[in-house]
Amino acid sequence: MERRKITTQYLAMSAMIAAIYVVLTVVFAPISFGAVQIRIAEALTILPLFTPAAVPGLFLGCFLANLLGGAILPDVIFGSIATFIGAALGYRFRSNRWFVPIPTVLANTIIVPLVLRYGYGMDMPLPLLALHILIGEIVGCYVLGELLAGLLLKQKHLFGAENS
Repeated sequence: MERRKITTQYLAMSAMIAAIYVVLTVVFAPISFGAVQIRIAEALTILPLFTPAAVPGLFLGCFLANLLGGAILPDVIFGSIATFIGAALGYRFRSNRWFVPIPTVLANTIIVPLVLRYGYGMDMPLPLLALHILIGEIVGCYVLGELLAGLLLKQKHLFGAENS
């Protein structure tokens, strides 16, 4: 990611995104964790389309949500890394809104099944775990994320001048 001055607005926006991610994950905990998961908070992975502050915000939000949600250490670490990879690459693809969620979907589909299998000991075949995560990511990132993007595109001015 290119070098940029970290402003109070940038830090505040990152913190707000992290807080919203945590709340959405914890409030919807029954569907946020496990082999079959749909994280409502994954809708926020569309936010790199609007601001670079989403990258650290999503990473921190995922880290804290996993920690507070009782995830094991490998899940906290690798789940957060998957979210960081997705958000950072999503920001790189921001010129096309339909490409922004792709890195998050792919990173989670590759990394999370490995955590579920080897960290939690789920005996489901890896391809089936990956399919479950893929479906949940498509629902969270594309279905919910695109609904959110549609609403936010009408309010793009709220993200300030730093969204380029």
